[in-house]
Amino acid sequence: MNFGLDDKTIGLVKGVFIKYPDVESVTLYGSRATGTFKQGSDIDLTIKGTNIDISVLSRISNELDDLPIPYTLDLSSFSDIDNPDLLNHIKRFGIIFYKKGE
Repeated sequence: MNFGLDDKTIGLVKGVFIKYPDVESVTLYGSRATGTFKQGSDIDLTIKGTNIDISVLSRISNELDDLPIPYTLDLSSFSDIDNPDLLNHIKRFGIIFYKKGE
């Protein structure tokens, strides 16, 4: 499943997460996970891992923003999400986008 993204884009995004050993996994959610995306839809991602504080999240976000891809990325730390509806959506529809060591 490519979530409406080409292999190059997926590889570039995953390449950023590989650089951060504290990132255990990244879950894709939103329209790209449910299959309701449109051309130009953003990429919603949430990170699980140890020591993922605002500083690490900011560095990862900046690297993702610098990628030569035509998409906006919405990045969050799963442990910081406190919206029950969003948590439920991620648990129901989220798809593992990146897993450390795979």
